[in-house]
Amino acid sequence: MATSWGSLLQDEQLLEELARQAVDRALVEGVLLRTTQEPSSSDVVSYAPFTLFPSLVPSALLEQAYAVQMDFNLLVDAVSQNSAFLEQTLSSTIKMDNFTAHLFDIYKQVLGEGIAQTVFLGLNRSDYMFQHSADGSPALKQIEINTISASFGGLASRTPAVHQHVLNVLSKTKEAAKILSNNPSKGLALGIAKAWELYGSANAQVLLIAQEKERNIFDQRAIENELLAKKIHVIRRRFEDVSEKGSLDQDRRLFMDGQEIAVVYFRDGYMPTQYSTQNWKARLLLERSCAVKCPDIATQLAGTKKVQQELSRAGVLEMLLPGQPEAVARLRATFAGLYSLDMGEEGDQAITEALAAPNRFVLKPQREGGGNNLYGEEMVQALEQLKDREERASYILMEKIEPEPFANCLLRPGSPVRVVQCISELGIFGVYVRQGKTLVMNKHVGHLLRTKAIEHADGGVAAGVAVLDNPYPV
Repeated sequence: MATSWGSLLQDEQLLEELARQAVDRALVEGVLLRTTQEPSSSDVVSYAPFTLFPSLVPSALLEQAYAVQMDFNLLVDAVSQNSAFLEQTLSSTIKMDNFTAHLFDIYKQVLGEGIAQTVFLGLNRSDYMFQHSADGSPALKQIEINTISASFGGLASRTPAVHQHVLNVLSKTKEAAKILSNNPSKGLALGIAKAWELYGSANAQVLLIAQEKERNIFDQRAIENELLAKKIHVIRRRFEDVSEKGSLDQDRRLFMDGQEIAVVYFRDGYMPTQYSTQNWKARLLLERSCAVKCPDIATQLAGTKKVQQELSRAGVLEMLLPGQPEAVARLRATFAGLYSLDMGEEGDQAITEALAAPNRFVLKPQREGGGNNLYGEEMVQALEQLKDREERASYILMEKIEPEPFANCLLRPGSPVRVVQCISELGIFGVYVRQGKTLVMNKHVGHLLRTKAIEHADGGVAAGVAVLDNPYPV
């Protein structure tokens, strides 16, 4: 894909002037983060890093990603309801991965006691890259699906205006009109509001589980504000607050500071470092309640890398989505090569192949939040250490996606304006709500494009590597 901004990227003076304009517009639009120095305070804020120009994305792949999102919603929901599949799939992982084991313990406890919640809410984001094929054509390949704390729906709704502004400054009004409007936070709030309504208590509130130090608060506020406009109140609390002031009544209704909670929306709880013993107890309390959890523990487990790898096995999609061959075909078309590292012949073979051609693979642990995957020499060292140890079962191997790089400017506070070679990752936000066995909502609600310099193998915007972007459909 040739860049349509080619000649502009050669004019340094123009780029600096455009960058000043773009940054000011980003601040006006609310494309904001708290600072690294003061992550708990909004007294001083900064713009969230973003690209100077929107990046070119093939329309056909954007349409394909949107078209398959409702299938992914159904799939995640089906996995979360299939305890036999989850147990079998994660059996080797939970022996070796403490974090997944902890989550699974809570899952088993809640299952044993009987699940109290009757309404289920999924807010997820499925992330893709554009594989550059041998014949030059790009293909959509899924990197992962985020089933907990899928972020940037709020900021992604504020960036289109920034890129439209840049193109309008250049008198490229026709191009500016091609930037897609996008409002994921509105759609995510719709899902929460539907779950709140089905819970059926007019005075109940939404509990947002937040981190103490949250730089990305404005992204979350966008969803809170959408809910407040629907007269649904959100309270922000930490796990620690839940363990001190959360309680269940005899019907397992959840109360926080004496206030009934209809929906628990997690923006914390996806990494091991976020849990103390106290926090695990708080998570169990929340899971045992009849409040709608987003996600409930089964849906968080459905988003693990191990489940992703098992879903790519022949016949698994057909088992989970019986009688839906079109959905199965759409899903399978987006899968990259995924390989189990469980002990045995299959895992041995995968390791042999990866050691022989390390540039073709990525080693992934069961972690969210960016910055965890191993590539190249680091991957080789890890595999050499792991290959004869059962610990290897806590990882999966994935085919490395090789997108075609392109030029753009990444704008970051305190960094000079320079043109770098980049690759992008496209995320589609999905929302579904189920009451009992009935699906009452299933939709896609917007997109997120993140772009990073090619020297950075791994990591998202929150991890400080990728920056916000918009697709320019071609």
